[in-house]
Amino acid sequence: MQMKRSGRIHYLAVDFDGADRSVQGFTTRHEGVSRPPYNSLNLGLNTLDQGFNVEGNRSLLARAFGVNQEALVSVRQVHGSDILVIDEPNEDYSHFSSVESDAIITNQPGVMIGICVADCLPILLCDPARGVVAAVHAGWQGTAAKVVAKTVAGMKSLFGCEPKELQAAIGPGIGKCCYEVDAPVRQAFLQNGLPWESFTEAHGEGKWRLDMAAANRDLLLTAGVPASAIQVSDLCVCCRKDLFFSYRRDNGDTGRQMGFIMLKP
Repeated sequence: MQMKRSGRIHYLAVDFDGADRSVQGFTTRHEGVSRPPYNSLNLGLNTLDQGFNVEGNRSLLARAFGVNQEALVSVRQVHGSDILVIDEPNEDYSHFSSVESDAIITNQPGVMIGICVADCLPILLCDPARGVVAAVHAGWQGTAAKVVAKTVAGMKSLFGCEPKELQAAIGPGIGKCCYEVDAPVRQAFLQNGLPWESFTEAHGEGKWRLDMAAANRDLLLTAGVPASAIQVSDLCVCCRKDLFFSYRRDNGDTGRQMGFIMLKP
């Protein structure tokens, strides 16, 4: 992954092997129109930022990659494991913003799907041979619920994608350096059969530091995605205030960056 610029958008670009038919990356907080504390490229509809600012920022993102804002699709994320599937053209994609979901799969060219985050992980998946892409929102709840593995399974069952042929990118989120969690998080992981000790280290009585990127990489490997096809960002959004929003660092009053992916028209 490397920082690039397209139009007015500064983003962490992802190059997938053999996936030149798609464009994908993770936005930074720069070059938008929002004012503090949402400065400046806040893409989150569920913040207290002025709605026209967020719409303006979303328009900047869409136009930077040659599509209309109406083709930028996001959902109402609820820290679950439901998946929205878009498998046919729509005249209006705006209604999807009210759909409760934490992953999106599509085979429709020219439709930019996006997941908004401010500590949680944005994860992008691509099957270049079959022309199928996905965007996944994975906080600790989604990780415990194995949402990224369910998305891989959905790509296989609905579109015939083979996990061994998928490309994956885990974008910037809160790192193990800054992410302290407690017993309910541990219990959720253990109840779902995730190897808690592999992703954590003790940090005081009843406290642990959780590496969500490592946990989701393990879920992808278990789902059949090759290790060589998984890219993982080493950027912690909590540490990098110069680049990213962080819900924990900013006490909840902050913007959202986006992981986005689109099959080229």
